[in-house]
Amino acid sequence: MNHVGRISAIAAAVILACATVQPAQAAAKAVSVSQADTAAARQVKQLAADYYMSNARYEPIGPTFFGDNRFDDQLGMSIAPAKRAQRAADFRKFAQRLKAIDPAQLGGDDRISHAILDYEIKTELAALQFPDHLLPVNQMGSMPVLLATFADGKASQPISTPNEYRAFLSRIKQLTPWIDQAIANMRKGIKAGVVLPKSLIVATLPQYQKLPSKSADTSPFYAAIKNFPAAMPAADKASITAAYQTEIDKRLNPALARLAAFLEKEYLPAGLDIHGTGALPNGAEWYKQRVASSTTTTLTPEQIHATGLAEVARIQQQFAVLGPKLGYTGPAAGLPKWVGEQPQYMPFKDDQEILAIYRKLDVVLAQRLPALFSLMPKSPLEQRLEPELTRATASDHYTPPSADGKRPGVFWSVVNDATKYDKTKMTSLFLHEGRPGHHFQIALQMEKDLPEFRRFGGNNAYIEGWALYAETLGKEIGVFDDADQLFGHLNSELLRAARLVVDTGLHAKGWTREQAIAYLRDTNGYSEAVAKSAIERYMAWPGQALGYKVGALKIAELRQRASTAMGPKFKLPAFHAVVLGDGTVPLAVLEQNVDRWIAESK
Repeated sequence: MNHVGRISAIAAAVILACATVQPAQAAAKAVSVSQADTAAARQVKQLAADYYMSNARYEPIGPTFFGDNRFDDQLGMSIAPAKRAQRAADFRKFAQRLKAIDPAQLGGDDRISHAILDYEIKTELAALQFPDHLLPVNQMGSMPVLLATFADGKASQPISTPNEYRAFLSRIKQLTPWIDQAIANMRKGIKAGVVLPKSLIVATLPQYQKLPSKSADTSPFYAAIKNFPAAMPAADKASITAAYQTEIDKRLNPALARLAAFLEKEYLPAGLDIHGTGALPNGAEWYKQRVASSTTTTLTPEQIHATGLAEVARIQQQFAVLGPKLGYTGPAAGLPKWVGEQPQYMPFKDDQEILAIYRKLDVVLAQRLPALFSLMPKSPLEQRLEPELTRATASDHYTPPSADGKRPGVFWSVVNDATKYDKTKMTSLFLHEGRPGHHFQIALQMEKDLPEFRRFGGNNAYIEGWALYAETLGKEIGVFDDADQLFGHLNSELLRAARLVVDTGLHAKGWTREQAIAYLRDTNGYSEAVAKSAIERYMAWPGQALGYKVGALKIAELRQRASTAMGPKFKLPAFHAVVLGDGTVPLAVLEQNVDRWIAESK
């Protein structure tokens, strides 16, 4: 995963937990208060603050994405070799400072912060050993595409005041040297044998061919100029417009054209006939590092592959029971393909019909979820359609609310052809991306009084693991009563299980792209086009797809452990409050938190 793809969740405000929510956290907070002025506590707080500022300056897009707008005029050059070397030096110093702090002298939030810092610093130092800066673009995203999605001011970066317009202009000015550095990196990658698979370059190229424009006023980076607030002074409008036109026409458009030409004429011919990271120099170790980072565990690719096969078999057994309720009488493994061929499950004529169903579902969930949760976010949730620029290669996703509460959390639905949109997936998808999935977890974290690196940070296994676990709550909420929506949930879970198989297959077991596509087609009933898009995502983001199932299985395991140990004392809202109450944590820290809660409940 490139540096943009690594940016992970969260941000700010304050929420008070209910007194009945989590006795373990209440006790931990009391310890934290009593030790608030110890030398160790002061040291870990200062380290946490310095760590966050280092991250923000290295990758300032991350704070913007998660609602911290202090760095909106900065782009960062994390793909530059000199910056990476400085990053490694800084993190070695952070590691030394952390080692000097005795965690036994810490309580509550400070103890958790120490554990997260220990995990994240070690993980980043391990990642910097591998040359992911030589792969700065792919079809899943890069800096130019990300900034283009920011450019209208309606996404993560606000653009409505003169200063905000100038902040985004500053980023546009920094994009040209970023592009030239990316081209230089890819040329170095060609010489080193670190190049994208040719099939991914083919998938990537159309995005970058669309970015250059004949003139500034037709550029996607000019979008906010067409939407000036009426109250903005005319002099500001004129000067800002002139500055955008000059920058886009004179520097940015030529740079974007250079990038598109390079990708087509130099990079595509150099594309490798490989399919996974394991085929790159030192690729086996590179993939193991990504597995560790994506799962926050010590699981090996072989163990994860075996778990995936077992989960696929378990879910297919449930298909055997569900199939007849849908009118299907064939082999259980064939149910997904059969459902995909039934026209009644693709009833839509336009994308607005799809959006209306998501909005209706959100109303139902808002009414029913309080029975399962004592912690819920204050931030609103909106449903929007994915912009046209990124629709062809995007996946349905969530963007967090802003730290100041002005921007809501947003579920982005990707609709390329409404007439082929699968109705069965909608409920499970919204539980994952909306509430109680990403919106509950990320917005709550933003609304909690945590150190900035925790409010604006996170890891893949916890974030995606929670969202996949949230899908399973549909049975208790009562939104899987329809057999077709229950099938959609099981098929969604089947995909996450199959991902364990194909991701490790591609990157650790020598599978070809075609072999992986065939597996998804046979297992999930996908069309060639859908399976191809999914497999190319896993090729571009090695290991990222593993966090979902690994994290969800751990949360489900901890729930069962707590329920068994506590008996009648176990309350699901309290369990959810323990899982969500400290923000994103590595899975080992989450397990410690739950075990502590169980022990204190006795």
